[in-house]
Amino acid sequence: MHTESAARGDENRDMIRQMVHEFAERDIRPHVMEWDEKQIFPLDTFKAMGQLGIMGVLVPEEYGGAGLGYNEYVDIIVEVAKVCGGIGLSLAAHNSLCAGHILTSGNEAQKKQWLPKLAAAEWIGAWALTEANTGSDALRMATTAVLDGDAYVVNGTKNWITHGMSGDVAVVMARTGEKGRSHGVSAFVIEKGTPGFAHGKKENKLGMRASETTELIFDNCRVPRENLLGAEGEGFKQAMKVLDGGRISIAALALGIAKGALEAAVNYAKERHQFGQPIANFQGISFKLADMATEVEAAELLIRQACALKNKGEEVTKNSAMAKYYASEIAVRCATEAVQIFGGYGYTKDFPVEKYYRDAKLCTIGEGTSEIQKLVIAREVLK
Repeated sequence: MHTESAARGDENRDMIRQMVHEFAERDIRPHVMEWDEKQIFPLDTFKAMGQLGIMGVLVPEEYGGAGLGYNEYVDIIVEVAKVCGGIGLSLAAHNSLCAGHILTSGNEAQKKQWLPKLAAAEWIGAWALTEANTGSDALRMATTAVLDGDAYVVNGTKNWITHGMSGDVAVVMARTGEKGRSHGVSAFVIEKGTPGFAHGKKENKLGMRASETTELIFDNCRVPRENLLGAEGEGFKQAMKVLDGGRISIAALALGIAKGALEAAVNYAKERHQFGQPIANFQGISFKLADMATEVEAAELLIRQACALKNKGEEVTKNSAMAKYYASEIAVRCATEAVQIFGGYGYTKDFPVEKYYRDAKLCTIGEGTSEIQKLVIAREVLK
């Protein structure tokens, strides 16, 4: 019986992968360079992904989501990221950060209020932890929330926020207590249009350019008391838990970019002839492909291990950090080697590998740098 349900699960995953693959080829690939060059955040494409059910992958069906597990979630991000890292990044941030935080920390009323809109992509979600002066050192955030009657008054600025401009709702971490203390931070859901809530400049980025990144600005922004997620002072602990899952997302994003670069390099090496034969015949090239393929497989296994733990509701901190650290570093390596295999063509925008090269780097920075992942892994190993 178990093998039967496993086979059904595999079949289901194949169908989902095929559906997303077809969508990405038809609705994303033709526009990739235009979105990249002009930094266009294609809202309609995200609405269409909402129709497909992939904007609320992990959200239970009772809140309008697809109710799927982490393996399906990784499959979906990989298929999108193989075509465009920027779209993959936004898909991941919406799912795992914004919707994910409300799902794991919200009460019943909050889940019913926001998750159906997010899962349908009727609303786009943002998540705001980072500030200009507190990247990895998030506990020293300067943004504050002070209780005043039936509302919290929020003041401060957040940086590097995905969907800061186009987002309809943001989960925002603000200080309700002492600076530098983990129980001094709380999480709030703040809707667009709330007086005193605005976005700042849009960042002009190296890669992931179709994914919008802006500042968020809070100027005496009054947030209803019932928009507090969980209890006051729990925000930092919640955010760290959200990032544990988010690291699987970024690992999947990196894996998709690495797979896209590898596929492009393999195809090119078979087609490109030098000295009367395909360059794939030369050991210098074939060994590069062998290394890339091995690293891609290893990254995927680390990710699947983290997925298995997450699906069982087990502790995933070490495994998600390992998956994110390794997958992001190999994405950079695979993209670099792909450019090398393409030679001069790899350096032009007529071929896809220069974009993988630019997109990959963010995976080693966002949602905890490679250095922070090593800290997390070391801490877990030394426990």
